[in-house]
Amino acid sequence: MTKKRWVVKIGSALLTNNGKGLDKSMIAEWVEQIIKLNADEIEVILVSSGAIAEGIGRMGWDTRPEDLHQLQAVAAIGQMGLVQTYETIFSKHNRHTAQILLTHDNLTNSQRFENISSTLNNLLSWGVVPIINENDTVANDEIKFGDNDTLAALVANLAGAEKLIILTDQEGVYDGDPRENAGAKLISEIAVDDKKLTKVAARTSGSFGSGGMYTKVLAAKTAAKSNTTTIIASGKAKNILTRLHSGERVGTLIRCK
Repeated sequence: MTKKRWVVKIGSALLTNNGKGLDKSMIAEWVEQIIKLNADEIEVILVSSGAIAEGIGRMGWDTRPEDLHQLQAVAAIGQMGLVQTYETIFSKHNRHTAQILLTHDNLTNSQRFENISSTLNNLLSWGVVPIINENDTVANDEIKFGDNDTLAALVANLAGAEKLIILTDQEGVYDGDPRENAGAKLISEIAVDDKKLTKVAARTSGSFGSGGMYTKVLAAKTAAKSNTTTIIASGKAKNILTRLHSGERVGTLIRCK
């Protein structure tokens, strides 16, 4: 059986309890599903947000700082808890993890691109789960605009992933804003070049994240460059990853063409 690769991105709104630290029970559920995917010959690269939100929780703050340098510092604090949590939970399944911190420019430099690709290939061949996060302590504009969506898409390009799964606190992409329009309907499937896709994607986000649905749609467009199909779905849905693997239609599937 030929192994397939998925890039799974989990947003900070899912990982934290409204900024009150990491939701370890939810993380344990996703980890268990990833282990099941591995057993079915699917290699998973995990792109995880949450460092800044975890840092804010550790500091006992109620709001996200606006100052860039404070954000960079609090990310360094939160990164410790984020990695420790993943390592602890994966180790219960006798699985090693590896941390990779990147900025977007790491993936635009050809030599670094090759180095990162080789590292990922080795880790996956050893059965290790790579956990990638943006290097928030040195990033600048990415902290404000990216929220790892673009990074996840670039990793999908680099790894030649079959699918990019973006888990969020929304059910998927709607034809209107469901928070303002009770009649808004979920878009089950749409082509990446459909103009309606960008039009309906909101630019807003929650207080502890920085990326809205708009950045996720842009990520889908980037992922499509390597023929990667993107699925945007709720990470709160029970067994979401294994259900997607079984072919169940959940969330919004964004076709490459």
